[in-house]
Amino acid sequence: MPRGRGGSHGINVWPGFVDALSSLLLVIIFVLLVFVLTQFYLGAQLTGRDETISKLSRQLNDMTDLLDVEKRANAELNVSIGHLTEQLQAVNAERDKLAADAQANSGDHQRVELLNQQVDSMKSELQRLTALLSNSEALSAEQKVEIANLGKRLNAALAGKVEELSRYRSEFFGRLRQLLGDKPGIRIEGDRFVFQSELLFASGSADLGEAGQDQLTKLAQSLLAVTKQIPADIKWVLRIDGHTDKNPIKSDRFPSNWELSTARAVTIVKFLAQQGIPADRLAATGFGEFQPVDKGNSPSALARNRRIEIRLDQL
Repeated sequence: MPRGRGGSHGINVWPGFVDALSSLLLVIIFVLLVFVLTQFYLGAQLTGRDETISKLSRQLNDMTDLLDVEKRANAELNVSIGHLTEQLQAVNAERDKLAADAQANSGDHQRVELLNQQVDSMKSELQRLTALLSNSEALSAEQKVEIANLGKRLNAALAGKVEELSRYRSEFFGRLRQLLGDKPGIRIEGDRFVFQSELLFASGSADLGEAGQDQLTKLAQSLLAVTKQIPADIKWVLRIDGHTDKNPIKSDRFPSNWELSTARAVTIVKFLAQQGIPADRLAATGFGEFQPVDKGNSPSALARNRRIEIRLDQL
């Protein structure tokens, strides 16, 4: 500060500025530390969940194999019981015939006694096989219950994976909303981020304008920041859906609205790939005028239907 007329010095703000800068630096370091610890904790949780899913899948496969073995054993026991029953019936018939002949003709009592022994032996074997079959069926029922429980646990674990992707989708849309702001023509509808076509393309065109490239660059930045946190085993895809209004188009390049909507989606996919989004995580779809969000005929209704929808989906 320059000297005043009385020779006094101005106020020195440098120490206060240094103190403020030091406090700000401490706050930033604290926030970064919290972020790193949070990411470490989430990573540990995701690793444990993946191991649980793998273990449940192996247990389910093992139980299914055991159940197949039990089913085959049951089938074999049923066949054995059937054969033994037929043999027992034949021996009973032969024994009764010989007993009748022996009673009428004082025949071979030794032969009848032997047949009686065979009948008793077959009855014992039949009882043993029936008991084995009963035990096997009880075991199969227990295995079916255990398989059902494993299936429920596996479904719950897989549902957790879907919930994870939903959380990343919410974070992606949140970041995108912050970057793009409340600009007219950009809105969120359910699980979709919607751009009005006029923000990206001129009428009847599939070439990105400068404003469209700026918006999609922000989209790519937000997606790259979020996808770095998504575990590799979650199969996700960013789907770009092109839509037009009901007014027909017919040109050398676009014979119908299908070609126009598809070309716009492909243009966006290619641009995002150039920004670093992996090509195997991108998909382009054109719906033409056949999926309107507003069935009216007013200019505002037609404008709502001319749109590009962005979805973060699971494969």
